Amino acid sequence: MNTQRTSQLSRFLPFLQWWPRVNRQTTRADLIAGLTGALIVLPQGVAFATIAGMPPEYGLYAAMLPAIVAALFGSSWHLVSGPTTAISIAVFAAISPLAEPGSHEFIQMVLTLTFLTGLFQLILGMARMGVLVNFISHTVVIGFTAGAAMLIAASQVKNFFGINIVRGAPFQVVIEQFVLQFGDINLYVLTVGAITLFIGILAKKYLPKLPYMIVAMIIGSIVAYLINSKYGVDVTHIKTVGALPTNLPPLSLPDFSSATLQKVVFPALVVTMLSLTEAVSISRAISVKSEQRINGNQEFIGQGLSNLVGSFFSSYASCGSFNRSGVNYAAGAQTPLATVFASVFLLLVLLLVAPLASYLPTAAMAGILFLVAWGLIDFHHIISISKTNLAETVILWVTLLGTLVDLEKGIFFGILLSLAIYLYRVSRPSIDAAVPAKEEGAYHFISAEGHAECPQMHIVRINGSIFFGAVDHVQHSLMHIDEVNPQAKTVLVVASGINFVDVAGAEMLSQEARRRRKMGGGLYFYRCKDSIYKFLRKSDKLDDIGAGGFFPVMSNWIKPVYSTLDPEICRNCKLRIFSECKDELPDGEPRTS
Repeated sequence: MNTQRTSQLSRFLPFLQWWPRVNRQTTRADLIAGLTGALIVLPQGVAFATIAGMPPEYGLYAAMLPAIVAALFGSSWHLVSGPTTAISIAVFAAISPLAEPGSHEFIQMVLTLTFLTGLFQLILGMARMGVLVNFISHTVVIGFTAGAAMLIAASQVKNFFGINIVRGAPFQVVIEQFVLQFGDINLYVLTVGAITLFIGILAKKYLPKLPYMIVAMIIGSIVAYLINSKYGVDVTHIKTVGALPTNLPPLSLPDFSSATLQKVVFPALVVTMLSLTEAVSISRAISVKSEQRINGNQEFIGQGLSNLVGSFFSSYASCGSFNRSGVNYAAGAQTPLATVFASVFLLLVLLLVAPLASYLPTAAMAGILFLVAWGLIDFHHIISISKTNLAETVILWVTLLGTLVDLEKGIFFGILLSLAIYLYRVSRPSIDAAVPAKEEGAYHFISAEGHAECPQMHIVRINGSIFFGAVDHVQHSLMHIDEVNPQAKTVLVVASGINFVDVAGAEMLSQEARRRRKMGGGLYFYRCKDSIYKFLRKSDKLDDIGAGGFFPVMSNWIKPVYSTLDPEICRNCKLRIFSECKDELPDGEPRTS
């Protein structure tokens, strides 16, 4: 009884599902991952808020309470929500034409957009629209993950090499600028980034019990401090995170006036779809490595609640962050408590040690993110897909390259392409010639290849659904039978592989049955599923096909079908492929030869 009650309660409080996993070991791992995540989000939160046109502290606020709510009410154990580049750009693009970025009016509209985004996400989750997640194929996830990982690395090129690249520049622009400015690389900055990256690799490989990211960042910070002390910041130009605000997230109230709602409702729908796509894709990408099952409906609900709550605590729209989620998983997080700890640590950093955070060099952060990005690329599956399936390889590279051009468009293109290829495949169900098995008493069929076939009756096995998209292919294949052999006026369909027939498919089958009857033959079905038979009966197609044209499994279909064949053709036929052929003609006349 208690187990059943807990199961029902966990539907509303999903954190009850993973809470029993919490122990001393997982808590230690989550504390380390949380501290790492807090250090990572410090410069990112400020940068993302600036991109969104919001005051810098709003990016940090978006990484606190909304992240906790999303972690507790989502389904992924490793997804970390907060401000992201894509959503920040979307927010700025949506609201900047309506108000001056950074102004009070702009902030109010952004808060309203955040509230509506959360509301739409929650409605989709409650309506159980998480099934949409199932249309994101494994190949698309791998391509998106690799593309996003390369974007993460590209975003840190300027910080790692100390060159001047506009924030948010497209991937191709980053590569172009890196080549053009190769001679301007800051060796001091590069030294800090390279040492951090090198220490991170060594610590991960040889000191697995230590938090390698924190070890690398500490050593990178010390190296940066020593270099600055010797040569001076004016010479080295080694940048650090800098001073941070020390305020708690203040209470806020979105603008619910009708004028603002009318202006913001459509941008909120756009941000909703972008954020859900990104969050679910990231959680799916991480789950490939963690082997955790993701509940799309619960993920929608978690994201919706996080944005609803965030809109009242000075947070702009947030969603799953690839940077933070990748770091969270790579740092060894075991449960969503890592996200809770990260938010608490971030708050403590702001309140207690904000001045110390200013010693953290951005080059060291870049080195860590390079390491994270490399770990997110699934080279094994990319190579495996490329070797085994051309269509999947195209999907993978379209998604990957599309993601490099535009994060959201990349995964949309990948999903659309994978669905298009899937629809093409299911619209062409396999239709193969078959013959009855030769074994005595056998009721199954084998491939007709290499075996004699009846001149008057063609047997085909259809594997797939006969729906509106497949009707033309199936009808053409059935008509092609008598084009090749005009005597084959009768067709028996081995229907055990037909899973579904829709209205268009039923109409096509009835037309084919009428056509063959006019020719003097017929259309018959062996081992048709009950659900399909009932559908054909409800749609009044049995009169055209004939109720006697359906034969259940292990029934003698040969005798009734054989009796409909032309006895004159059978009289001169020497094949005798059916047992009935050997003794008598279809009209019952005994054979004389």
